[in-house]
Amino acid sequence: MKLISLKHLFVGLCMLAAAGMALALKPTVKVADSGPRIDLETLIPKQFGDWEIDQTIVPLIANPEQEALINKIYNQTLTRTYVNPRNERIMLSIAYGGDQSDNMAVHKPEVCYPAQGFQILKNAIGTFSTGTGDIPVKRLVATHGQRIEPITYWTTVGDTVAVNGLKWKLQQLKYGLTGKIPDGLLFRISSIQADDAKAYQTQDMFARDLLKAMSPSGRERIIGNPGPAG
Repeated sequence: MKLISLKHLFVGLCMLAAAGMALALKPTVKVADSGPRIDLETLIPKQFGDWEIDQTIVPLIANPEQEALINKIYNQTLTRTYVNPRNERIMLSIAYGGDQSDNMAVHKPEVCYPAQGFQILKNAIGTFSTGTGDIPVKRLVATHGQRIEPITYWTTVGDTVAVNGLKWKLQQLKYGLTGKIPDGLLFRISSIQADDAKAYQTQDMFARDLLKAMSPSGRERIIGNPGPAG
C-alpha cells in the first residue's frame, strides 16, 4: 500500500511539473506587435498590369454568423473584384490575423464556403510559381446552383506558407518554442468559370501580376519566403 501511494505521489508530481513547464512555454509575445503594422488597403494596389478594380461588381456578403466569426478571427480583411480588358474577372479576398494560435486559426474556404450554401467538388494541393519561387496552394471547385467557382488559396504562418495542416501546426510550434505567437493571412482568389484548369491559369497570372507590382516587403507579407513547394 505504501509503494502504491509513493507511486501515485510521483506521478502527481510529474504531472504538476509538466503543467508548470507547459505554462512557462506558453507563447505570450505576438509577432504582429513587434513589426510594422500591416494595412491591406494600401498594401494591395487597386490597379496593376492589365487589371483594375471592377466597380460594377458587388462582393458576396457573408451571413451575420459568418461575419461575426470572421471579425473575431481576423484583424483586417480585404475583398475586391478585378477585371482586365478581356473581361476576365478575379475575386480577391485577403484576411490578416495577428494571432495564429489554435483559437484564432485562419478560417479556410473548405469551411466558409459550405457555410454559405456551396458544395466543394474539388479539393487538391497544387503549386503556384510566384516568379521568385514556388509555394504550395489549395485548388478548390465550389458550386452553388449553376454557379461554378474555381478557387486558389494559400495561408501563411509567420513568414512561411503552409496549406498542409501538419506543416501549419509545426510552424506554429516553432514560434511557440521561442515564446512568440505568429501572425498570418489567408490569400484567396476565385472566378466564375466552368473550365477550372483555365480558371487556375488566369488566377495564377493575376497573382503573379499582383506580386510583381508590389514592393519586396509587401510580397513577403503575402507569400513569405518562397522555397521548395510542400
